[in-house]
Amino acid sequence: MISSDDLRRLALSLPEAEVQDHFGKPSFRVRGKIFATHWVAEEAAVLKLSLEEQDSLTQAQPDVFSVTPWGHQGWTRVELRRVDPTLLEELLVGAWRRVAPKRVVAQRDAGRSAGEPAADRSAGEPAAGRSAGEPAADRSAGKLAAGRSAGKPAAPPGSAARPQKRRRAT
Repeated sequence: MISSDDLRRLALSLPEAEVQDHFGKPSFRVRGKIFATHWVAEEAAVLKLSLEEQDSLTQAQPDVFSVTPWGHQGWTRVELRRVDPTLLEELLVGAWRRVAPKRVVAQRDAGRSAGEPAADRSAGEPAAGRSAGEPAADRSAGKLAAGRSAGKPAAPPGSAARPQKRRRAT
């Protein structure tokens, strides 16, 4: 059995993981993208699994795993009272990897292969490799575009500048 505290501890031990409210329930996110939600009263969690994982787990253990209304996206309900703790930890890490930026995943993998423990980071600390005064990278491109200030939106890929609105021909 996994307790609410165990689920929270496991989720927040992942790099850049944060907890935010999602329709009255805690959700675990990395850079704003949800990888798990916690249904506290129901003693359940919903994880973003691959469709293959979802299919095999719901068939093998229907008393533990079930498809949610968003199942076509991999969202799968997990009964915390019945799930094997080691399996849940593995699935939670997989859900995090599915939504985390590739660079963050690579940094975690590099730290693990070097034998470094995962560092717990409070929400007020800057992300690894970035000082508190440094602007956050453009999340859509993975880095700041050259010559662009941090407050302006990025130009679409393949164009030198942000396109002008098209005017309707009269």
